[in-house]
Amino acid sequence: MPEDEFRALYRRLRAAAQTDDPRGALRHLTPERIAAAAAGVRLGRTVSLAAPIETRPGPDNPVPAEHRMTGPAAAEAGAAGLHFALDRIAMNVHGDADSHLDALCHVLFDGELYHGVPAGTVTAEGAGPLSVDLVRDGIVGRGVLLDIPRLRGVPWLEPGDQVTAADLAAAEEAQGVRVGPGDLLLVRVGHRRRRGELGAWDAARARAGLHPSALDFLAGRRVAVLGSDGNNDTAPSVVAEVAFPVHVLAMHAMGVHLMDYLQFEELAPVCAEAGRWSFLCVVAPLRLPGATGSPVNPIAVL
Repeated sequence: MPEDEFRALYRRLRAAAQTDDPRGALRHLTPERIAAAAAGVRLGRTVSLAAPIETRPGPDNPVPAEHRMTGPAAAEAGAAGLHFALDRIAMNVHGDADSHLDALCHVLFDGELYHGVPAGTVTAEGAGPLSVDLVRDGIVGRGVLLDIPRLRGVPWLEPGDQVTAADLAAAEEAQGVRVGPGDLLLVRVGHRRRRGELGAWDAARARAGLHPSALDFLAGRRVAVLGSDGNNDTAPSVVAEVAFPVHVLAMHAMGVHLMDYLQFEELAPVCAEAGRWSFLCVVAPLRLPGATGSPVNPIAVL
């Protein structure tokens, strides 16, 4: 996609998404839609959409999370009385392995954040009004899983492959579901299955994701949140001058929160067995005022 074509798409999506609501696309997730999603629970079954946090380095995770035990002390382990097991964790929230949610302050483009907020509001002290604290009450609504490898009859999409708006529409038809206003759209590309079966690779250089033009589909359906088992963006980027065009379009132009590197390998077979590809989805990021994102463990409730 040439840069001028990308920027024209950016301007069009941004103009269509103009709102005074700083929550961006979450404005489509109304109380009535949340209640309707909750009323759709049938099986009472819960499924995690997060991958286990990794503490070992790999080609896609050179700086993994650090988890260390801080207690009990050696002398306390077998001692009488009360003692506690304690631990501490530190992590790079926006890596290429761990499941996480991107706050609207995560993407800086042409000197601005979403909603025209100056990029200079992100400082060493924190990210200001568009931080992950914006969703401190959680994101709860109707999740819809569109399984693109299932549509194409393959176990996964190969790195560099792209999901188009036509793919999303075809997956809807094949699965008997329709994405609607306020939905949490989850797009499976099979990244986690490929990683599990073939081993990790440098996903920063090559990964499957959405083509930028697929964002027209999200805009037309007024999607509230976009999540994938990859990064949402294809690598290499199809826009030579913009490394993460889907991040720019979704977050910066449309105000759509993103969830990257989820895992759907447990959810997809449950949906297939139940014949239902929509469910209540509960996303509870950590309360980290000023942070640009959060590790996250979304839960699907069928």
